[in-house]
Amino acid sequence: MVEKVITLENISLIDFLGTENQNIKQLAAAFPSSKIISRGNEIKIQGQTPEITKIHEILSSLIDHYHKFGKITHNSVNRYLSSDSFTDEEVIVTSPDVIVYGSKGGVIKARTPNQQKLVDTVEKNDLTFALGPAGTGKTYVSVALAVRALKNKEVKKIIISRPVVEAGESLGFLPGDMKEKVDPYLRPIYDALEDMIPVEKLKYYQENKIIEIAPLAYMRGRTLNNAFVLLDEAQNTTPAQMKMFLTRMGPNAKVMVNGDWSQIDLPRNQRSGLMEVLNILRNVKGIGFVEMTTEDVVRHRLVKEIVNAYSKLEEERRAAREEAKAAENGEAVKVNGYNRRYQAERD
Repeated sequence: MVEKVITLENISLIDFLGTENQNIKQLAAAFPSSKIISRGNEIKIQGQTPEITKIHEILSSLIDHYHKFGKITHNSVNRYLSSDSFTDEEVIVTSPDVIVYGSKGGVIKARTPNQQKLVDTVEKNDLTFALGPAGTGKTYVSVALAVRALKNKEVKKIIISRPVVEAGESLGFLPGDMKEKVDPYLRPIYDALEDMIPVEKLKYYQENKIIEIAPLAYMRGRTLNNAFVLLDEAQNTTPAQMKMFLTRMGPNAKVMVNGDWSQIDLPRNQRSGLMEVLNILRNVKGIGFVEMTTEDVVRHRLVKEIVNAYSKLEEERRAAREEAKAAENGEAVKVNGYNRRYQAERD
């Protein structure tokens, strides 16, 4: 008689074992010569070596299936008990260009060359900066990469953070406790996660601190190790906040920093930590940089036009500021292809 124990890690027991352990009972019924006992997060198998090996292979396949799809059903167990255990869906999931399989049946993968470049850069570097305008998929692709790393057991947890910058309303005047005040700022993260992880499983992950979503201020004093860490909307960090965040990085961490230089919500007299750190770290080996453009916008077709229109307006304003500054200093400035020299009027 041989005995083997399998420990279920990062798994919702009700989703894996089934109601009243129906999935395990179904598996046990297929192997009457062996005993399969489920207690807590451990499954104990007792029997002869050949059968134990087969049961272990099936359970390992079911665990992989759970991490891909978020749930084990009666049909799932039947498929793995049969010799033809791989469905077309599972072949798709394991194809090289797929990042992760969505909770509602969709395949999540890079949709533009720069999104694919982002995927490749994250795989090669422990720290990656992703820059680009709204709608280019920075957050969505980053969250997908984090979920994949967790499912593949490359990390033990996901930590996602955003700076909370007030835009028109003071947090003190918003209703609710602190979580209710800051959750709207983190809503895009929740939306992405819910596309990739079934709701009950996501709830389990959050309750057990396997997935943490928190304001940037909550990162102070921590060492972020064995984790996939994402800082989103990084253009709204101060230089001190950016330094604080980057120095939280543990020896076995994968870190991403996302930002959009055209949407800085900081006060006008406050420098952006993202803009500063790009100059500081641009030539440091082992750090990846990916710049996305309006060609990578994957939202409604009008989003690209909106981003381009705002970019044009900002460029015109920048040129006007430079021209005004040159006029004050009596410097030469190139306007519409011609050099002009302005001399500030003096009394």
